[in-house]
Amino acid sequence: MPSRREALRQWAAGAAWVAASGVGESRVLGANDRIRFGLIGAGGRGRDIFRAALRCPNVEAVAVADPYTRRLDEARAVAPAVKTHKDFRRLLDDTSIDAVLIASPQHLHALNFVPAIQAGKDVYQEKTMAFNPAHARRMRKAFAGSGRVVQVGMQMNSAPSIGKIQEWIKSDRLGTITAIQAHHYRNAPYGGWLRPIPPDCDAAHVDWPAFEGDAPHHDFDPNRYVNWRFFWDYSGGNVFENMVHQVAYWFQVLGLNVPQSVTMAGGNFRSPKMEPPDTMSVSMNQSEGLLFTWNSMFGNSYYGETHDYLFGTKGTVLHDESDQAVFLPPGRKKNAAEWDVTPGYLELTDRHVQNFFDCVRSRKEPICPFEMGYRTAVACQMAVASYRRQRAVRWDPQTEDVV
Repeated sequence: MPSRREALRQWAAGAAWVAASGVGESRVLGANDRIRFGLIGAGGRGRDIFRAALRCPNVEAVAVADPYTRRLDEARAVAPAVKTHKDFRRLLDDTSIDAVLIASPQHLHALNFVPAIQAGKDVYQEKTMAFNPAHARRMRKAFAGSGRVVQVGMQMNSAPSIGKIQEWIKSDRLGTITAIQAHHYRNAPYGGWLRPIPPDCDAAHVDWPAFEGDAPHHDFDPNRYVNWRFFWDYSGGNVFENMVHQVAYWFQVLGLNVPQSVTMAGGNFRSPKMEPPDTMSVSMNQSEGLLFTWNSMFGNSYYGETHDYLFGTKGTVLHDESDQAVFLPPGRKKNAAEWDVTPGYLELTDRHVQNFFDCVRSRKEPICPFEMGYRTAVACQMAVASYRRQRAVRWDPQTEDVV
């Protein structure tokens, strides 16, 4: 197994080789051509989008890459014919692959995305798109002028309700909008993310330097590998896991930009093994003239996992996890028929992945393009920075950094 320093040197050399070679020259697809794709990151979410991709017509799974051999075995159980690699660069070497799905841990997104773009692959990139401002800048530089199709995996943006709410806004049913309140509630310590450590999760089966990437170095630790969401080195906590979805949804509905300033407060009250908070409140001041707040906790499920209000001078919109969107005129309250009894979470991943493949063929911009991924990632980075610095933060568009 290569040392951490050698792994980082190889990544840099590999990126330079891709940029200078013909690997980045992708084939032109016709409307009926079969799309050949690969998966980078075969954990739980990676296999979810892998299965969604396999359900799409006229596509073919070619290869899967993951630093843990167990994940490669699990991917082969889904698609027995795929090639498997511990080194994702071997997947990118395959010039027959048109597109890649990236579902690695958050701190690795840029390290996988940039070489994939340079190798001429279209990319379905799981959220949160960029782990920190430096990664966001690297990803934007790689994407600019590349001609690649990028869909960010915030599937709520494929929701049918978005168009309906936008029509209400265009017809002035809501009047002047000045506030959004969004909620994400679970009654589960650790958010339900605490994973047992498999017996084969050891240095012989995990490429630890590849997992660490450019994060701070630690000796091999199976808990850090399996429960990476519990550590600031690799995760933005529930802000990066779920706030990003609700932020992206309302950013698309209203055409919102990066917040002017963000404040986040909270604490960890039920999840002592986890560094990020399990109870939090985020306030985002938007230059468009509204306040966007997001509130989350792992100690109560009253609001459910998507329970949002859009407040206007002429009415209120309610939106929930089943994608129900209800308009209430002034003075009218919610009732059970409109809100409290819901059919459950509406899973939109299949629709979102299909839109990606449709755009790979048509070369049109997908539903959740790179720019939406960038803006929402910055908003989430600002929230985490505010919590960790214990003060309000701003975004400097000149330096593209949180200050």
